[in-house]
Amino acid sequence: KKLAGPSKEGKNRGHVLTNMGETLILKTIKISGLGAAAAGAFLELPAPALSFRSEKEGINHMCQDCKKTYYITTAIAYASGKPHIGNTYEIILADSIARYKREQGYDVFFQTGTDEHGQKIEEKAEASGVTPKEFVDKAAAEIKRIWDLMNTSYDKFIRTTDQDHEAQVQKIFKKLYDQGDIYKGYYEGLYCTPCESFFTESQLVDGKCPDCGREVKPAKEEAYFFRMSKYAPRLIEYINEHPEFIQPVSRKNEMMNNFLLPGLQDLCVSRTTFSWGIPVDFDPRHVTYVWLDALTNYITGIGYDCDGSSTDQFKKYWPADLHLIGKDIIRFFRFRFNGIP
Repeated sequence: KKLAGPSKEGKNRGHVLTNMGETLILKTIKISGLGAAAAGAFLELPAPALSFRSEKEGINHMCQDCKKTYYITTAIAYASGKPHIGNTYEIILADSIARYKREQGYDVFFQTGTDEHGQKIEEKAEASGVTPKEFVDKAAAEIKRIWDLMNTSYDKFIRTTDQDHEAQVQKIFKKLYDQGDIYKGYYEGLYCTPCESFFTESQLVDGKCPDCGREVKPAKEEAYFFRMSKYAPRLIEYINEHPEFIQPVSRKNEMMNNFLLPGLQDLCVSRTTFSWGIPVDFDPRHVTYVWLDALTNYITGIGYDCDGSSTDQFKKYWPADLHLIGKDIIRFFRFRFNGIP
């Protein structure tokens, strides 16, 4: 299905989220809205350069004076073991789209990679008798080997243990804290270790994790929170004004009825009960939680700099045109990706 054409205010960007048997499309109608980077104003992410095409001539029409860019990303595979069939399907789908766009004449940048921090990895490394870094080095190498075996044409394979990524995550955390969007508090709820997620009692299914069906345990710890609730009205307004933004309709309704309308909770962005993560540099007892670590790879991987010294590559490709992800974690990416860069 052809993605949305350009608006008067700039180049449209759409995020395609997909899983086997179901495709979810999140479209950005205009970059000034809550699209690819609703948090652009928070961290001063630039709007894209103007770029237009003729709807009459169709999607194959190329600008005669320039080569249009096309930035496609996948969810990064969790480095707790070998990739599963969903990871493999996703990378092959992304590769097919990237190759198709290159054939059309687009300047494509295709990024994938691995998510390498968290409690689950720390525990698996301990059980294996190795350090967490040794564990993820081996897991990431195996994931990359399989992607290469399938001849996927990615341009960058990012790892969240890359030094440049870790440095930017620390700077992003500090900037959001300094401007009042992150605050310290306590988190108490029911925690699923495999999913690394907290849930309320009402969110459980038969008393178990609604995502994986495993047992959850009560947990309470000091944590930093991102003021996600502050931006819920903007998200609701945007989705209501642009009903095609999340497709299919069933997923849009799920996001609205189960998460946004009942009241979007602030987001836990640090942990203190494990140490395998990026330290919060001004409070080293805390490590950055996955939502400020893994989800920022889409900007750090192409050269975003929190202090305003982003690379030409970042300015060229951001925001992303397509983002592929499984439907089981759409809610995490939908709200986190639009509330945080």
